[in-house]
Amino acid sequence: MKVVISSGCGFAISRKATRFMAARGNKRAIAELDESGDREWRGSGCVKGAKEGYDRADSDLVAAVESLGKGANSNYSELKIVEVPDGVKWTIDCRGICERVHEVHRIWQ
Repeated sequence: MKVVISSGCGFAISRKATRFMAARGNKRAIAELDESGDREWRGSGCVKGAKEGYDRADSDLVAAVESLGKGANSNYSELKIVEVPDGVKWTIDCRGICERVHEVHRIWQ
């Protein structure tokens, strides 16, 4: 499975990447474009009614990063695709400014 992470300062995508995703019918990208108007661009995918931003394994997001390369980056992010083996439960961890994909393990207290 392909997962998009940022090795820059936080996760965000460019308006160009959001338009790319919207052209593919991605509802969250369409909503973000509609909500942002001419305001400062955020590119996080956090839209009204959503608890989180973009699904990092979203096929439209992966396609945007693959197709646009650096053009998918926001002003502060440096997006890249990480391959995670199928069937692995994963989460994204951010230490400092770099994100990493971690396998989810059980924890007892």
